[in-house]
Amino acid sequence: MANITAAMVKELREKTGAGMMDCKSALNETAGDLEAAVDWLRKKGLAKAAKKAGRVAAEGLVAVESAGHHAAVLEVNSETDFVARNDGFQAFVREAAKLALTAGDSIETLEAAKFPGAETTVKDKLQELIATIGENMTLRRVAKLSVEKGVIASYVHGQVSEGLGKIGVLVALESAGDVTVLSQLGRQIAMHVAATNPVALDASGVDAATVERESNILREKNAGKPDHVLAKIVESGLKSYYKEVTLLDQPFVHDSSKTVAQVLKESEGKAGGPVKLTGFVRYALGEGIEKEEAPDFAAEVAAAAKG
Repeated sequence: MANITAAMVKELREKTGAGMMDCKSALNETAGDLEAAVDWLRKKGLAKAAKKAGRVAAEGLVAVESAGHHAAVLEVNSETDFVARNDGFQAFVREAAKLALTAGDSIETLEAAKFPGAETTVKDKLQELIATIGENMTLRRVAKLSVEKGVIASYVHGQVSEGLGKIGVLVALESAGDVTVLSQLGRQIAMHVAATNPVALDASGVDAATVERESNILREKNAGKPDHVLAKIVESGLKSYYKEVTLLDQPFVHDSSKTVAQVLKESEGKAGGPVKLTGFVRYALGEGIEKEEAPDFAAEVAAAAKG
């Protein structure tokens, strides 16, 4: 049997995009012949992944998983919505989300974790899935929330299966109060976050560049006014902006006569103690990914006819 080195496996992986164990098997089957190993993988359908890696993956699923005082949200993308209904893809996303609870809070650490029931990593398992299903797929992003006491509530919008859907939200409520009350409140706030998409918990969490941009817009709109008047206009305008985009200051979607902060304060009586919203995460499937426009074949034919 040929001496198969790690460098050989690495080179074959880079050349084909196939999983580590598949590359090792291919090299063993071909006595270490790299080109023959490439052909072996192609015949097995395991060398497809590399060819698909450049295609835009903006569909897929967002998953939420929780265990005790910890929860994770994960986005895994595919090229088409059809794949999101595939049982194998759903099982992969669910298991990867469960792993995220303990495998660190970065995609790199999650990819390197051993996939449950397999001798391969999460990254290699995804490569196998790409080869099987025939679409590009990516582990895009992952986040976790934890509390010492209280609950991590979740909500999945556009759910296609338990814990899997189009929008995933986590909300952390720190409290020693009644868990049932906290869970109900947390789910309502998670639904609010899904609907309103706040940019931060409060004003202090808004990105400085965003604040500067909003301030500049207000200054330009009111150019020519005295400096002391302009300063007050900017201050007032920013307060209005924060009410629109920060979670605690937003009108509660379930009762717009109150802000989320007011709802939290009022809940303390039922919960039996102080309730603090310490964080939230909202992942909407494919947000920020530039999708390719479908070709307008009618326009193309018309243009060709004119030519």
